[in-house]
Formats: sequence, structure tokens, C-alpha cells
Amino acid sequence: MSITADELGATESAEHTLIPIPENARTSTVAHQFWIWAGANTAPINWFLGTLGITFGLSLWQTIGVIVVGNVIGMAVFGFFVLMGQRTAVSQMVLSRAAFGRRGAYLPALMQGLLAVGWCAINTWIILDLIIALFDKIGIHGGDGLKIGVAIVIMAVQVWLAAIGFRAIARFERWTVPVTIVVLLVMTIVAWTKTDVQWGYAGDSLHGKALWSSLSGLMTAIGIGWGITWFAYASDYSRFVSPRVPRRKLYLGSVFGQFLPTVWLGIFGATLATIGSAKDPGQIVVDAFGALAIPVILLVIHGPIATNVLNIYSCALCAQTLDWKIDRRILSYIVGVLATLFTIYLILNGDFASNLDGWLSGLVTWVAPWGAVMLVWYYGVAKQEVDVNALFEPPGSPRVTDVEWGAIIAFVLGIVATWACLYGIPSYLQGPIAKHLGGIDLSWLAGALVAGVIAYFGLSRRTAAAPAVGAESA
Repeated sequence: MSITADELGATESAEHTLIPIPENARTSTVAHQFWIWAGANTAPINWFLGTLGITFGLSLWQTIGVIVVGNVIGMAVFGFFVLMGQRTAVSQMVLSRAAFGRRGAYLPALMQGLLAVGWCAINTWIILDLIIALFDKIGIHGGDGLKIGVAIVIMAVQVWLAAIGFRAIARFERWTVPVTIVVLLVMTIVAWTKTDVQWGYAGDSLHGKALWSSLSGLMTAIGIGWGITWFAYASDYSRFVSPRVPRRKLYLGSVFGQFLPTVWLGIFGATLATIGSAKDPGQIVVDAFGALAIPVILLVIHGPIATNVLNIYSCALCAQTLDWKIDRRILSYIVGVLATLFTIYLILNGDFASNLDGWLSGLVTWVAPWGAVMLVWYYGVAKQEVDVNALFEPPGSPRVTDVEWGAIIAFVLGIVATWACLYGIPSYLQGPIAKHLGGIDLSWLAGALVAGVIAYFGLSRRTAAAPAVGAESA
């Protein structure tokens, strides 16, 4: 379907503001969504994450089991957040206003914005050792100064693309991700046929609590926990999908787009980690591929860019949800500056395993309970019926609750429960319950259950939800 000049103007306005996407501009297909989510996860960070299982002392097959089972569960739940965006045509944090209140939604929006900035820095930082090692192969030598220079160049590309908007992101993912997948397929074949992968790698032969501690910690960081981190992004992109698109197809396309590269690259990284004792993932790749990695890595650099354009775009939407009256493109530039500063900090102060596991584990402390509140409210209380127009009323409007304390209390207590059952590498992410259990990490489960149960009883009085208008009136 072609778009007229007026419709194109409406689309551009919707891309840069929080208004519901007009029906005639909701032209994103299931294929678009698949490539967006596949691109976000076809990144070096996922094979780096696969090495964590080996670092934790698990066997190769134990690591693979956690990656597969955890992502089946996490991505299956992610799909329900995708459907929220298609039905309402609004971003994830705007939709939070219905559950948390007009001003109450400031809290998760602020936390999601900070998360997105952090992810942008992590995803850029994670590839720098690999790039420097490859530069060294061709005679270009440098230390932290070279890393910072490379990081600034990559960040500039990411910010420029995200500032343009959703349509540019969709085109970028659609045309570049298939090529990257082909390259990664070649890398995988080379790794599994030309190097000494130890398929029977036994790890440290862990038993009892030590085994369950490593399994549960890995599940939190890269299994179920990995899928959970994407909940707060889902509607930002599925809101561009027409309600006429079959929900089942959208669900499966989005979920598979997340699942395929995450599991594939996680397994890829785990197998590479069995080759030698090197812990640095960049060095693992260089040792495994040698000179072959030089042309390959130029395309693999695409991975963090494909991921971070989503982080920057969503972060700007979060800032607008806080009622900051700033153009989304300007907000994208601000996000880029903040992420660059954080990246430089990681370059100068980065211990890989500690920083990465601490960051990933820490995310679950708020995303899991927030996700539980949203699922309970949207599917259990509101029954998928949302007064979309009311979400855009100014603060204090009688059409929307200012602060929904039932959701806020559930959210905060869920965070406390998550932390109490968390066992991350930094000591401040080791809660008393997890310590009592000998390091077994049940954080995501505890936080989701506590927040979900409290939210259900706290929000059940709102069962007479307002009928949907606007985007979902049909």
C-alpha cells in the first residue's frame, strides 16, 4: 500500500512523538518485526554471554541447556508484550500509564531510559577488545586511546540512524541482518570444523548447591533473564504493525526473531570458550579464526549498531514519557553523549565477567516485577481493553489516575523480592535469601511472583476498564 504525502507526514510526526501510530501508517509487516528483533540479537554480546557458562564452571551441555530452555521461556513471554503494541499503537512506557498512573509511569520510564543508555554503552564496549585484537593482526596498534576513538565512531553511526526514526531502523535491519547472518553462519562452520571445540567439555564437575548456583545464575543472566530485558522495548516497534495482521503470526515472527540468534550465538560462544583457557571473548575469537576474522569482523560490528539503534530510539521515547518537551531527535543525541561517557568509563574501569554479569543480573531487579505488573494488568485486569486517548491527557486529568499506588507498591516490593533472591557477582547483588540457599538465584521468579500477586489484588478493583478507543476501536 502506497502512502500519500499527508500520510507520510503523519508517520513522521508519530515517529518523533508519542501519539498513537495512525492506522494508514501502520505498515510494518511480520517480516519487518522478525528482522528488527533478529538484528537486535545478532550481535557479539550474545556469543560473549555464551562464554559465561564455561566461566562459571558448567559443562558445555549444561550451558547449552540453560541457554535453550531459558530463552524458550523468556521469549515466549516477550511475545505477549509485542501484542500489546499492535493492539494499542502506543509505546511500552506510554502504555505503562494505564497500569501505573499518568505520573506513576514516570518511575518505570526513568528506569527503562537508564537501562537503554547502559545497554548502548555495554554493547559498544563489548566488541572493543575484539576490534583492537584484530587491528593488531594487521599492524595497527593502540590501547585505551584507540578503543575510545573506535567507540566514538561506532556511537556516532548508531545515534545518526536512531535519530532518523523507525522507518530507517526497519530498513537498516531488513537489508543488513540477512547478510550478517550469512557471515555468522560461515564463522560457525569454521569454528566447528576447523578448530578444536571440546564437545565433551565437562567444566568443573560441579555438584549440589554449587551446580545449582551456577545454573541459576546463568539462567538469570542469559537464559530467562535475557528475554526479560526485552519486555520494555516490545511495543515501541510492534505499534507500527496493523491490527489486521494476524496476532499469531506476529507473535511467532517476533519470538523466533529473538530466539534464533540469541540461542545460536550463545551456543557459538560456549563452544569457542572450550577451545582454550583464554577468558577474554575477543581473544577467543581472534585465536579461533586468525586472519579470517579480519573481513568477518567488519560485518559483525553491525551487531551492536543493530542493537543500539533500538536502545537509543526507545530511550528517547522514555524521556518523552517523562513529559520532557524536547524533540526526539535531540534526545537521541543526548543519549549518545551519555552512552559514550559510560563506554569510556567501562574502557578505563572494565573487568569483563564482573561488569557484564553484574549489569545483566541487576537488570532483572526491576524488569521482572515491572513486566509482571504489566502482564497482570493488561491481560488479567483490563482484559486487553485500553482507553488509548486517556493516556495522552495531561497530568491531573480525571480520565486517567495520576498515581496508581497498587501498581507502584507491587513494583517496589517486587524489586525487593528480586534483590533478596539474586546472586550476582558483585556483593551488592547478593541478597539474603540467595545467600541462605547457597548461591541459588531465583530472583526473576521471586520478583515476578511477588509483584504479580500484589498487582492482581491491588488493581482488581479496576475490572470495569474503559473501552478502547482510537487505535483499537475496531
